[in-house]
Amino acid sequence: MLHQYQPAIPRLDIGAFRTGSEALHGVAWLGESTVFPQSVGLGATWDTGLVKRIGDATGTEMRGFHAQDPAAHGLNVWAPVADPLRDPRWGRNEEGYSEDPALVGAMTDAYTGGLSGDDDFYLKTAPTLKHFAGYNIEERRDRVSVTVPPRALHEYVYPAFRPAVESGNATGVMAAYNLVNGRPAHVSPLLEDVRSWSEDETMIVSDAYGPSNVAGSQGYYENHAESHAAMLKAGIDSYTDQDTDSSLTVDAVTSALEQGLITEEDVDRAVGHSLSIRFRLGEFDPDRRNPYSDITPDVIDSPEHRELAREAATEQMTLLKNDGALPLDPEQDGAVAVVGPLADTLYEDWYSGTMPYEVTPAGGIADRLGEEGSVSAAEGADRIRLATPDGGVVTASSAEDGGVLRVQDSGGGGDAEEISVFEWGEGVVTLRTESNGRVVGLGEGNRLFNDQEQPNGWFVQQLFRFEEVGDGQVVLKYDGYDEWNRKYVSVGEDGALTVDADTPDQAARFEIDTLASGTEQAVDAASGADAAVVVVGNMPFINARETDDREDIALPKAQRELVRAVTEANPNTVVVLESSYPQSMPWAQENAPALLWTSHAGQETGNALASVLYGDANPAGRLPQTWYRSVEDLPDMANYDIIDSGHTYQYFEGDPLYAFGYGLSYTDFEYGKPELDRKRIGEDGTVTVRVPVTNTGERDGDEVVQLYTSQKRSRVEQPVKELRDFERVHVEAGETATVELEIEAADLAFWDVTRGSTVVERAGHDVLVGSSSEDIRRTARIKVDGERIPPRDLSADTRAADFDRYSSGVALVDETKAKGDAVAGSEGDWIAFDDSDLRGLSSFTVQAARAQDGAAGLEVRLGAPDGRLLGTAGVPSTGGVYEYTDVSAELDTVGGKHRDVYLVFTGDLRLSGFSLTEG
Repeated sequence: MLHQYQPAIPRLDIGAFRTGSEALHGVAWLGESTVFPQSVGLGATWDTGLVKRIGDATGTEMRGFHAQDPAAHGLNVWAPVADPLRDPRWGRNEEGYSEDPALVGAMTDAYTGGLSGDDDFYLKTAPTLKHFAGYNIEERRDRVSVTVPPRALHEYVYPAFRPAVESGNATGVMAAYNLVNGRPAHVSPLLEDVRSWSEDETMIVSDAYGPSNVAGSQGYYENHAESHAAMLKAGIDSYTDQDTDSSLTVDAVTSALEQGLITEEDVDRAVGHSLSIRFRLGEFDPDRRNPYSDITPDVIDSPEHRELAREAATEQMTLLKNDGALPLDPEQDGAVAVVGPLADTLYEDWYSGTMPYEVTPAGGIADRLGEEGSVSAAEGADRIRLATPDGGVVTASSAEDGGVLRVQDSGGGGDAEEISVFEWGEGVVTLRTESNGRVVGLGEGNRLFNDQEQPNGWFVQQLFRFEEVGDGQVVLKYDGYDEWNRKYVSVGEDGALTVDADTPDQAARFEIDTLASGTEQAVDAASGADAAVVVVGNMPFINARETDDREDIALPKAQRELVRAVTEANPNTVVVLESSYPQSMPWAQENAPALLWTSHAGQETGNALASVLYGDANPAGRLPQTWYRSVEDLPDMANYDIIDSGHTYQYFEGDPLYAFGYGLSYTDFEYGKPELDRKRIGEDGTVTVRVPVTNTGERDGDEVVQLYTSQKRSRVEQPVKELRDFERVHVEAGETATVELEIEAADLAFWDVTRGSTVVERAGHDVLVGSSSEDIRRTARIKVDGERIPPRDLSADTRAADFDRYSSGVALVDETKAKGDAVAGSEGDWIAFDDSDLRGLSSFTVQAARAQDGAAGLEVRLGAPDGRLLGTAGVPSTGGVYEYTDVSAELDTVGGKHRDVYLVFTGDLRLSGFSLTEG
């Protein structure tokens, strides 16, 4: 019962149960279903009501699939992703809503509210939030330890996850792959914090193969019995491991019971949590009416859900630039060239459902224009022939299901020899054979086959690189996600292209004969058109997806060149960026007449795009992330602490390409003076802000009114500004709508590291109301009668992890395997404790561990890492990282108080805690 696949128990009349159906933006992996925009696109709607309706539709379709096969199509859904999108390079950027935890929290609460339904007891589905906690890196994701200081945890992580759990809409969380502060998330005591947020029973699940990792790749415990016992005690209720094979889980837990590592009560507690969810799903209440039990499969891809998909795809369209090119006029702009690698195709991502139909950008525009218009499409991809130095040529099968690519004597040209090349950035290309329109990939016997419609699968096997080797020749390297076979292509005795060469010298050499320039074809199409629409972006299975972070944020070179060429060829060019994440494109921002961003928005993408391009809908999407100008603006990706790194709109003081919350409209909105019902509140108070918003243009439209605050004085570094409330409001042309927003004093609280609790400081706050985080239209000021944080009392036991600031080499680590955080540092590293009261303190005691031989130490300094030295405590080798010892030293006394104290490491050691006392 602890495994993902819970068996049927006939003697108790209990059926089989499976946790973990995917439902990120529609039901996934179970067959054709309604596919809504990617989560990052839903975040761009800033419309919690819409997102709740999408969650409701997804939950309804999940019930429809469940009716088909209750055992296989489980009602515990693993969605949504509540991880804030801290870094746009994260491979799973497409899965989250926003970089801002308040917006994430509102969206997750809305989506899970729809998924779980409105009944007071029964659940439509049981949503599980992913991935708790500190998850934002795919590179070595099961081995990387992320340092999450207390402020980052309580101010950035928890606010994203907590609202949906607290409201009861989410029924649990999934533990993340990574380690948090040196401890695997699957055995983290933070899981119990999640349980404290809800009055309802919650079910906490592992991620796939996460349980095996704890004693495997993470090596945190010596064997599975110990690791599974630790996970059970930490709060894991369901082990997702080894697919349908539960033997590892059963054997590990049985062994743990026999060894006394756990008790039956531990098992009962975990099973009870999952059974409580099954009760609420209606499984054990045949005599009570479950309001969702009558849902049948005919709800899947219903007309209502198709309409909702189109509404969602439209609402997330975000206008980035418009020099008057948009909206297009169907009478004057009836002949349209739709060009680019995404012009006439739609892509699904890893967690997407299967689209029942596809309206591409070119298709949507053609449908919008009807018989009166004309649409020409060009992919902008070069068409080439690959020849060998001895006169052979690569040929491909024309069979619908493809065949092996071979080198043969040239047959005089034709489709069999033609290959289209699509460049996706970072040197990665995909190859499509024109003989059958299929993509080339690695297949049986490590040979190349042209048998795939698109790049796909967990191990994407359709990726290649051309490497120049001189004399105008190239070799072809396989670059799929199965890293153990990233070799080069050779030509076998039968002519078959085979991936088996270890080095370029052993690989087959080819000469590229360009038969047609994709850019030239696109320019030809655009030159004679009334308008050109260039659709560029990413393919979701390539360069950024689960297991693969991005190295760069720039638009791929070939796409940049395509945008430039088409823009120069047709002055009425609109650039549409269809992508799963922010991409840097400064030339297009400077030179293209209009820019529009959309996520991969599902089956209705083309219809939604056409309605925006031709003004049937007024765009009102707003960016849920900061779009940086280049990768140079980004920190080390491993630095999770946005306060330290200075990132996201909250702390970034640079010049972004587009600000958080940014988006344009076809109309203009004027903000009136905000009215505050009070300008002074206590730490439990609320301010209501009423803002008149007038549509001064000639088109009806939506405006997303955003309210930020900025604290003017604080003991700690505060965000430049922080989102507090927002509302998407429809305002007809010439009309005024009054938007009512709220600021709760409790939301202004931050984590006080000096006392380990939240605090609302006594301070003034600027109230900032506007159309984005940078486009602030109106301001006001409130005063909060909170408290003043007293000077630090270092005479009490102080947790080392509760520092105020730290050097780049410092990491938070596990104090013990079960609980607690310690600070690990090396020579020259430091941690600072600001505003400390040092009067009369002359003795220094530390609790430290040092696994290495020899001694290290901790210096106590004032004002700076190289400031006045008060004393040094030497730390001997303790024999292990968990073997702590108390070491004391005398200090020079200091007069006065309110001094910043630095603890400077003079060697490798772990510091658990310390105190400064009277001698």
